[in-house]
Amino acid sequence: MEERDGLSALCAAVAAYAVETVEALVAAGADPDRVLLRAVEGGSPAVVSALLDEHPAPLPEADRDRLLVTARWWYERGAEGELRRLTGMAGPADTRWVRDGTEDRVEEVTLGGRTVRGGHGAILTQLEWRHRILAPVGELMARAVRYGDGEGAEEHVDRSAARWVLVSRRSAETWREVVAFHRHPSPAYRAFVADFLALDALASGVTPHHRWYEKRRAELLPGWAATERDAGVLARVLRLVSEEDLPESREFGLRYTGHPDPRVRSRVPWMFDRPLDPETARVVRDLGRDPDAGVRAAAAGVLGGEELGEPDRAVLLALLRDADQQVRHRAVRATARGSDRSPEVTEALAELLDAEEQDVRLSAAYGLALRDDPRTAEAYARVGPLGPEFEHDTRPDGLWRWRLRNEPNG
Repeated sequence: MEERDGLSALCAAVAAYAVETVEALVAAGADPDRVLLRAVEGGSPAVVSALLDEHPAPLPEADRDRLLVTARWWYERGAEGELRRLTGMAGPADTRWVRDGTEDRVEEVTLGGRTVRGGHGAILTQLEWRHRILAPVGELMARAVRYGDGEGAEEHVDRSAARWVLVSRRSAETWREVVAFHRHPSPAYRAFVADFLALDALASGVTPHHRWYEKRRAELLPGWAATERDAGVLARVLRLVSEEDLPESREFGLRYTGHPDPRVRSRVPWMFDRPLDPETARVVRDLGRDPDAGVRAAAAGVLGGEELGEPDRAVLLALLRDADQQVRHRAVRATARGSDRSPEVTEALAELLDAEEQDVRLSAAYGLALRDDPRTAEAYARVGPLGPEFEHDTRPDGLWRWRLRNEPNG
């Protein structure tokens, strides 16, 4: 199956980073061995995974070692640095950030007519894990934070690969080694520990030893939240405290309600038990008037679920009419399912049927359906045809459920 330029279709797909095409060609019988080295050099972890996932047998030791050496070589020199060596070009490189697969991001560098992606750290991590090579925790951490907190760093493929492997190793020794970095002087390391713990909480819930991990997190997080000084890291830690439902959650919410960084303030509404008590309701209400849209959106997400009285309802109505799209979106989503069935809130939902965003109109129609409003059928008509992204969304079902309740003989 040769193309006119002499490259196989699989080689061409690898060079173009066409992951779905690579998967289809390998599934159809194309030999991945011939292009694995080229894929490793190309720096796309998604392409390398597509080739390896369809490779049923372990690689010969010599081939495995060659891939590992190649991945490490490119990683240590950097995509741009190695391209300069190969091409001899001294001019500026063209660098842009792209999606690699469906979620992660990576830099794509073009120089001297050649393009590579900078995901070699993730590829090295993948290859090690696949071949049961347990890289030192410190080395995996260094790969994860190589880009610090710069553009694209949080979504970088190197970071996500390191986090996935460290969580997958599932041992008390690995867990303790990773968590010890929460005292590291670099906020990038501490942020990675918080992100590791977030994924660890999801993964440990299905393990026989989940109680051990829960206890260790409960021992660690309150002290960390009380002493963390970097706002970005603190926001992550507060999220963990609230998601773990620790008894200190309310205390930290009240402590940080006036924090100067909006990333921290936006975590506060989620720190409180629901229904809100008078003190926490006042705090969330005040945050609903915050100058930062992200903070107002967080307050809207909590207030919208409450059964409100005045003045809380007045704040929610303002959030439903907020000038910021993010705030309106969060407010209507929460309010649609919320407990407040007052005429004022119902009319505010009806107003949002004129919104430009289809998702907002759908939430508004769903809210009317849950309130058995007679305008429900008309509301859903105004939502318009829904695309495939709504296939698993429960909100479109609101119409037929409303009809079952209100038009049983219809």
